[in-house]
Amino acid sequence: MKAWTRNIEIHAPIEQVWSFFDGSLDKMQQIMPQVVEHKLVHLTENKVGSIYRQKYKEGKRIEEYDVETLEYVDEPAHKKLKVGFTLAHLFEITAQYELVKIQDHQTSLTYTVTNRPLKWFVKLFLWFATDKVVNEFLERVKKQAEKQ
Repeated sequence: MKAWTRNIEIHAPIEQVWSFFDGSLDKMQQIMPQVVEHKLVHLTENKVGSIYRQKYKEGKRIEEYDVETLEYVDEPAHKKLKVGFTLAHLFEITAQYELVKIQDHQTSLTYTVTNRPLKWFVKLFLWFATDKVVNEFLERVKKQAEKQ
């Protein structure tokens, strides 16, 4: 299993940053443009255990998978969303977004992603995996949040 954790400081209010993770498909696509569909399948009272069906476009191919909410915190100065899904029956992935209010217009975002291969032959791919995608994602979130 591979895991990456990175942090970035964003010059925007915590609610503004949170809206990209806990909002509409339009907001989500600003930071995750490959997500072409995000539909609620099952909603729980406290959101943990809720299921969303997502469609993700990679090149010309569209993958469909169910995303489960594993952790959810929505407090004024602290927010956390952790989701998990299986991609193409090959990888079990978790993504955690944790936001902490530093000041009124300053937010800390910590992004943690894990990638566990489900088949022996895809373990080789993880040897070459880098944190480039993680860093690019954080920069995209920062850019979108700060321009609003």
